[in-house]
Amino acid sequence: MSEKNPIRVYVSHLFRADSSYLRVFEFLESVERFFYINTSRPENMPQSGGLAAIKDEYIAQIKQAEVAVILASQFDENADLLRYQMDVAEANDKPVIVIRPFGGVRDTAPELAKRARKHLEWNEREIVDAVRQLARHEDTARWDVIDFP
Repeated sequence: MSEKNPIRVYVSHLFRADSSYLRVFEFLESVERFFYINTSRPENMPQSGGLAAIKDEYIAQIKQAEVAVILASQFDENADLLRYQMDVAEANDKPVIVIRPFGGVRDTAPELAKRARKHLEWNEREIVDAVRQLARHEDTARWDVIDFP
């Protein structure tokens, strides 16, 4: 992964950029030398065609990605659309990362956790490492350096 070859990341949405959706990008941006392209487009809500058009738009967005990040907090709002996004990712051989609801207030729905290749807390390092590992099979082993006075 380099600036010339960024990882293509899809982040689940319900056709609006909610706080969890925006937070993912804050976390990704906070990591140095991590380059990605966002393939999700919550602003592209189909104006006609109903549910079929919505599903087609999800397919088009997810097919462009190398990895799908699913936000468990969206499950309570629309479980069917979140399941559909996971179905599309799996059908197109896109690895799925599920991020728990922010703040630890709720648990991840068990069916989401079961389907995830990685089930993560909100931690920028863990999220970026999982994206690198699942999208490009990059070794993300890091060592923490602790300085003692």
